[in-house]
Amino acid sequence: MSNPYIEAFEKSINDPEAFWGEIAEDCHWYKKWDKVLDDSNKPFYRWFVGGECNTCYNALDLHVENGRGDQAALIYDSPVTNTIKKYTFSELKDEVAKFAGVLKGLGVGKGDRVIIYMPMIPQSVIAMLACARIGAIHSVVFGGFAAKELATRINDAKPKVIVTASCGIEVKRIIPYKPLLDGAIEMAAFKPDKCVIFQRPMETASMIEGRDVDWDEAVKDAKPADCVPVAATDPLYILYTSGTTGKPKGVVRDNGGHMVALKWTMKAIYNVDAGDTYWAASDVGWVVGHSYIVYGPLLKGCTTIVFEGKPVGTPDAGVFWRVISEHKVKALFTAPTAFRAIKREDSKAQLMKDYDLSQFNALFLAGERLDPDTLHWAEKSLNVPVIDHWWQTETGWAICANCLGLHHYPVKQGSPTKPAPGWNVQVVDENNQLVKAGEIGALVVKLPLPPGSLPTLWKNDEGFKEAYLNEFPGYYKTADAGFIDEDGYVFVMTRTDDIINVAGHRLSTGGMEEILADHPDVAECAVLGVEDQLKGQVPVGFLVLNAGVDRSVDDIIKEAVQMVRDRIGAVASFKKATVVKRLPKTRSGKILRGTIQKIADKKEYAVPATIDDPEILNEMEEAVQKIGYGKARS
Repeated sequence: MSNPYIEAFEKSINDPEAFWGEIAEDCHWYKKWDKVLDDSNKPFYRWFVGGECNTCYNALDLHVENGRGDQAALIYDSPVTNTIKKYTFSELKDEVAKFAGVLKGLGVGKGDRVIIYMPMIPQSVIAMLACARIGAIHSVVFGGFAAKELATRINDAKPKVIVTASCGIEVKRIIPYKPLLDGAIEMAAFKPDKCVIFQRPMETASMIEGRDVDWDEAVKDAKPADCVPVAATDPLYILYTSGTTGKPKGVVRDNGGHMVALKWTMKAIYNVDAGDTYWAASDVGWVVGHSYIVYGPLLKGCTTIVFEGKPVGTPDAGVFWRVISEHKVKALFTAPTAFRAIKREDSKAQLMKDYDLSQFNALFLAGERLDPDTLHWAEKSLNVPVIDHWWQTETGWAICANCLGLHHYPVKQGSPTKPAPGWNVQVVDENNQLVKAGEIGALVVKLPLPPGSLPTLWKNDEGFKEAYLNEFPGYYKTADAGFIDEDGYVFVMTRTDDIINVAGHRLSTGGMEEILADHPDVAECAVLGVEDQLKGQVPVGFLVLNAGVDRSVDDIIKEAVQMVRDRIGAVASFKKATVVKRLPKTRSGKILRGTIQKIADKKEYAVPATIDDPEILNEMEEAVQKIGYGKARS
């Protein structure tokens, strides 16, 4: 019996030009490409060279022309403002064309950069698509990001215009954006020509005459702009990801390859069709928001959801079920941390019973390691496939996934299943030699990377090679460690810098976290290696307990320590753990393990710009001191 996944994967690796060339026929091109894959300037591969297209045209205009104009394109659901607003493809196209006209009127043209510093409101999506419409390059910066971080991005991208809103809302707290923006522009060496401000009713931003433009007033007078053909290899956007050097890494995404790959993934990976409602519960400031709130669903003709809220607290741990039920969501994509928060507040999933989830087909999780406890809880509660998939800001879409639209493989806990078509994943040792099945090594991808992944870094080709290509020649370095088993399933154990060396034994902190998460009272946890004079490093655990647990904390810690010793052995040297109320995380839900490690190792550390709540670091300092480690902050 034929297996469409195997057929697609083998063709994508053995004949990538035929594979992606055929898929690209599903998109609209003003001019067809001369060559599917140009490998004449390795390691800088380019897809669909000579082709001309427009991403916004493919995401909006094409659907209107093909009879989908009255279908919902975007649903804005904001429990923090009690607002639900729907835009059809026709309405969204008109709004985007008008705002594209505003940008054009401010002198923005093909190749110019526009920074978008916005909360989760429809105007964020409209601004992104408006840039794509006129060939401008957008760079979305997470709304509320610190002024210093915004300033570094202004200096690097050199935007002609910055688009912002007067404020964002974090549960019940209003965060004014304008003072942060003004502070960033003051700090930055480069100054934008204009700033467009969307005034929200809960906070009115002060305006600087001559520089600041009111969104609503500008749109009223704007002449709608048409789509501008751009080269397939022209940049669509820059998305900054943290670099180790302090200089932010501007991941570039092209127009052609990105459009082709993302449209294809909607069916192949997520098993959704045009007309279905797809929800990525993320933020437009992150890569997930770019790929699967904005571009992927709209390119496919799906209805997408912009959700301004949290998995718990807006108003409770049942809000995800309400959104899925009310908007007939077929597939949800979010981070494991969101489900851990829901499980912690409503461990028996009682709130789910209030909603009809009969149209819901699959849950996809990514962004953090999916622990078995969360996987089993979600499977049991939802009774649909729960799919772990693995990808990065740089890759733009899944490196590994259980591709539901091609073939549904049995789930193996701890694995995001198999490489998606296009991704030739290998495991190598420090000498760049392939290792045997089941052996841990560096997870790498054989070049060329498929369409939709980064072709380079913004104005930094050397930085691109240094960060991703030089360490393992011929491969892209994922900076993750793991193994591939005999069945071809990939296991992503941990970041390569999270493999700890305990008295000469290489151990995965991710493996220890899996064991701790199995404890019935533990909602989530983090394990990291701290410096030890005798053994080099020893693992230390930080546990967050489920809501309502009233057992002795000392007993829980003893049980947790014993579980690790029972399953890994005394070699793990896992002796110390402590209970904390919460773990420091980025706004996207990733645990800041590196920061915790520096606190424990008494090393200088700066408050990360991406941190969700800086106050939590004081709690962590107290927690590590309790178990005999120290603190120092720069």
